[in-house]
Amino acid sequence: MDLIEIGKGAKTASKELQIMGTARKNEVLKQVAVGLVEDTADIIAKNELDMERGRENGMSQGLLDRLLLTPARIEQMAEGLRQVAALDDPIGEVLSMKSRPNGLRIGKKRVPMGVVGIIYEARPNVTADAFGLCFKTGNAVILKGGSDALNSNMAIVESIHKSLAKMGVDKNSISLITDTNRETTTEFMRMNDYLDVLIPRGGAGLIQAVVKNATVPVIETGTGNCHIYVDETADLAMAVDIIENAKTQRIGVCNACESLVVHKDVAAQILPMIRERLLPHNVELRGDEKALSICPDFTRASQEDWGTEYLDYIMSVKIVSDIDEAIAHINTYNTGHSEAIVTTDYNHAEQFLNEIDAACVYVNASTRFTDGFEFGFGAEIGISTQKLHARGPMGLEALTSTKYIVYGNGQIRP
Repeated sequence: MDLIEIGKGAKTASKELQIMGTARKNEVLKQVAVGLVEDTADIIAKNELDMERGRENGMSQGLLDRLLLTPARIEQMAEGLRQVAALDDPIGEVLSMKSRPNGLRIGKKRVPMGVVGIIYEARPNVTADAFGLCFKTGNAVILKGGSDALNSNMAIVESIHKSLAKMGVDKNSISLITDTNRETTTEFMRMNDYLDVLIPRGGAGLIQAVVKNATVPVIETGTGNCHIYVDETADLAMAVDIIENAKTQRIGVCNACESLVVHKDVAAQILPMIRERLLPHNVELRGDEKALSICPDFTRASQEDWGTEYLDYIMSVKIVSDIDEAIAHINTYNTGHSEAIVTTDYNHAEQFLNEIDAACVYVNASTRFTDGFEFGFGAEIGISTQKLHARGPMGLEALTSTKYIVYGNGQIRP
């Protein structure tokens, strides 16, 4: 279908969605969840086509993991939709109401954005998550997924369309651009007449391409060079558990730990513990001179390693003298995503929370929790690393705008 026709269809659907009641939206979301589970076999068959092509093209293990769909992951997608249905509907919420001396009452309430565009890479679960959050907030969504996941995305959208038809809802509530040409993607970024906001979700290259080329307003999501700092007062067993989870639980995700920062007073004790724990996962540790003096089998880190999001079984290791040096290092090389400290010192925990510049900052917990599902949002549209409008995992409220509602009784301005 032509991009303009897709835009017109989404704009028309958005008019229906913006006045749809909460109960009706929830019924539709629950039906879409049912439909996805019923279509599991078809979706997985199409996903296997993408997986096979990915393996043939030498796709990394981390990216293959992002691409893979299993019955459990499809069930998780469905559960995300059920959770979104169970959440309070932000649309129509009156945020404030104040009376002016002239008798006017001026209020502010949440409203849909209209049509949301999303450009994303090989993450087919985003297809369902994006639909659920946009639909609940009364927005139509136009998706432009990566060519690596095209068959998977088409199967998921086909399933959603079947459920929408069953519920008598305009199928243009969700549209998928299947043309993989770069020119089409660039044209999509400039559809100001039809898109109200554009959200890129993927690697640094994709995000920067959207930021530089789009004329539509962009909510910038970010890459994840996430750090864990092991303080001199840390419970070392806890630290090792957290590091193993943050690095290896899922390797190709933006909230995985890529960089380890360790206080010099505990480095000699904990680095061998970390090496032994990560050895079965075949994680390559790239250390500075001090780390290498403790563990000579580490790879020597380059300057580039401190700022790299690997999405692979690699992690950099930096030894520091104190918490101030740790914070300075992290703020220099992080991407504003998720950072963690392992400590038993309350003052150090508070300093870290206050001084680290990131969307999510943790004390004694894995960075892997930066996720809309884990935060209780049901799903997420992405993780924003910018500071305007939305920051961190973006749930329902991030997909709303506001408008002022003004009640009068005949006032005129003198």
